[in-house]
Amino acid sequence: MPIRTNRGRAAVYRRLWGFPLRSPRHLAGTAVAVLILIIAIGIAVPQLLGSPAGSKVTPARVPDPASSAAKVPAGTTSTPMSSRLTAPLLQPTSAAPNPEALNVAKLWAQAWVTHPAGMTNAQWLDGLRPYTTDEYLPQMSTVDPANIPATRLTGDPRVTESYTSSVLVLVPTDGPQLSITVAQTAAGWRVTGYDQAS
Repeated sequence: MPIRTNRGRAAVYRRLWGFPLRSPRHLAGTAVAVLILIIAIGIAVPQLLGSPAGSKVTPARVPDPASSAAKVPAGTTSTPMSSRLTAPLLQPTSAAPNPEALNVAKLWAQAWVTHPAGMTNAQWLDGLRPYTTDEYLPQMSTVDPANIPATRLTGDPRVTESYTSSVLVLVPTDGPQLSITVAQTAAGWRVTGYDQAS
């Protein structure tokens, strides 16, 4: 029996690995065969590791509240656990608009429309900073003041929604109306967001 050398093994490996690259038909056939093999393994492995197809899964037994109550030691109380909510989720409480919140909204809007030519974003943000939450300022840093389509306020703020801890205010400008959300924070009333309303 002839002994196979390393050179002979290399030739066999070269033939195996070179087969898919011989032609597009060989490559497509190899890809289909590999895909079928992967699907077969994906189907077979869970069946081998899981419960056999004919086995019966017994659902967990739910204890009867009457029988479990009988097993509670004397002197203790037992209440069944419920997964249903017994009280509604907390809703914001409506309240009269806070005058300080309205003032903050107006001052913030005035700083928003104030952007003389050549003003940098940092300078513009300094005007907004006293009236804006620290969390919202980084979002405002993406605004280019030169692109703001308003230069002055044209009326007083008008409340559209008012709660004990937040107020939604519309402020008219010579461009779009500003819809400003002002919230009660540890530092006082501060703007937490705005949008340009029509």
